[in-house]
Amino acid sequence: MLALLRLLLIGFAVLTVIYAALSLWSRRVRRRRLGREWDEAQGPGSRERFVADGLRHYDRSLRRKLILGVYILPLCLIALITYLTNFH
Repeated sequence: MLALLRLLLIGFAVLTVIYAALSLWSRRVRRRRLGREWDEAQGPGSRERFVADGLRHYDRSLRRKLILGVYILPLCLIALITYLTNFH
């Protein structure tokens, strides 16, 4: 039981680093895409305002929430393997 707890704690720490990296990378890609989109269309208002509005929409998007799968999938897989190994 102690080994499983240690595995989960280390795994959670590693998954947190992966989540942070994926989140920052995805946000940077979105910011770059919004900047290019404004440059092509020369949209109304300033570029900074356009990018800020786009990032606000991104923060509420499904893509942002799907990145949480970094936590959910591995932990569910560990729980399934533990259950099948011990109780099945």
